[in-house]
Amino acid sequence: MQTRWDDTRIAVRTMILDGNGLVRAVAAGKRRGAPSIWRRVEIRPVDLAAGRRLQIVRYDERQAHTSNYDIDSAPSAVDELLDQGFGNWHVETLTETLQVRITKKGDALTHRSAHVEPLVQIANEHDRVKQRLFDVSHPDVRAFLTAVGVADREGQIKPTRRDKYRQVEEFVRLLDTAIEDAVAAGSLAPATVENPWRVVDLGCGHAYLTVGAYVWLSRIRGIPVRVHGVDVRADSLLRNEALAQTLGWAAGLTFEAATITESTAAGADVVIALHACDTATDDALARAVTWRAPVILVAPCCQHDLQVQVKKSAPEPYGLIARHGLLRERFIDILTDSVRMSILRIVGYRVDAVEFVNGEHTPRNLMVRAVRTDASPTRTDLAEYDEMTAQWNVKPALAQRLAGELHRIRSKSIPS
Repeated sequence: MQTRWDDTRIAVRTMILDGNGLVRAVAAGKRRGAPSIWRRVEIRPVDLAAGRRLQIVRYDERQAHTSNYDIDSAPSAVDELLDQGFGNWHVETLTETLQVRITKKGDALTHRSAHVEPLVQIANEHDRVKQRLFDVSHPDVRAFLTAVGVADREGQIKPTRRDKYRQVEEFVRLLDTAIEDAVAAGSLAPATVENPWRVVDLGCGHAYLTVGAYVWLSRIRGIPVRVHGVDVRADSLLRNEALAQTLGWAAGLTFEAATITESTAAGADVVIALHACDTATDDALARAVTWRAPVILVAPCCQHDLQVQVKKSAPEPYGLIARHGLLRERFIDILTDSVRMSILRIVGYRVDAVEFVNGEHTPRNLMVRAVRTDASPTRTDLAEYDEMTAQWNVKPALAQRLAGELHRIRSKSIPS
C-alpha cells in the first residue's frame, strides 16, 4: 500500500509511544538526499526500578548509544528520530506489525499485518508486564524446556527454575537484536538452505543457551542454521548429544569435546561464549575475530589475567581502589572488559556492553555484544588503548592472541 510518509509517520509514532502495546521498533537504511546521524535505531519498552521507560539504542559506525526516556521526554525523542532520513521502519506491537519503506520521492510503501494470536504477556514478580519471545506455548520451546527440567510436563515453568528461563529468554532477545544488526550492516548475509548460518558456542557447558539459540533461530524463526557446541568436558558432550537426539534435532545441533583453541570448528557467523573462565573468553574472542564472525556475544567470567598483572599496585590516582580487595577486583574486571572492547573496536567491530541477566541473580551479568562493520580504527582509538595499557602496565591476553592482526592494522594509514 502506498501513502504519504507524513501521514504514515503519525501511525508509526502512535505505535511506538504505546507503552503497553509496543514490542519493538527498528529504523535503518537511508533515503537518498535525506541526512541521518545514525545508521540504525532500535526502540523497545523496558521496566526499570523507576518505572517503565522507552529505551532507544542509536548506532553509528563504531558503537551503540543507549538512552531511556520517561513518558514526558519520549515523544520529543521519537519525533527527532522520525525526522531523520531513515529509509525503513519496522514496528511490532502485541497485535500487529507495520513495515514501512520510504521512497526517494517521500512516499511510504507500507505493509500492515495482524498477528494470528497476540504476543504472550506474562506478569513478573513486580506485577509489570513483559513481552515473551520464548513462549512456552510453542511446542518446540515446551519440548526443550521440559527436557532440561525448566518446565514441568504441563508446560509450566517450575518456580525454582524461573531464573534459568529468564536467562534463556533474555539471551535469545539479545541474539536476535545482534543478528538483525549484522544483517543490516551487511556483514551477515541472509541464511539459505545451501548456506545456513553457523552458530558456534565456545564453552557451552550444559548447553541451555546453545539449544535455546537453535530453538529460536531454527524452530521459531525458521532460519536455516547449524549450531555447534564446544566444551572440554566429555560428560557434557554425552549429555548434550543425548538431548539433541531426544528432541530430534541432531542434524542441526551438534557438539564436540575440546578446548576452545583445539575445536574443529572451521568458522562461524555467530560466536557465543558465555561465562568462559578467565582467558578462555579471550580464546573465544580471538577465534571469532580470526573467523571474521559477523556476530560475537560473550559474557566474561572469573577474570584473573589482569588481576594478576596489576597485583597490589596501581597508577595514581587509583591506588585507593587497589588498596581494597573487593573494589580492586571489581575495578579490574571492568578494566579487562574495557580493554577487550577497545581491541574489538580496533579490529573492525561495533561494540557495546549490555546487562545479560539481572544483577540480583548473578554478579557476572555483563554481556559484550559485537557486530562486524569493518570500520577502520581512528588514531584516537589506538591512542586510548595504548594509554590505558601503558598506564596500568598490562599486556592483555586478547592483544597477545591477536598480535599479528593488530600489527597489520597499525601498519596501515590510520585516519585521525
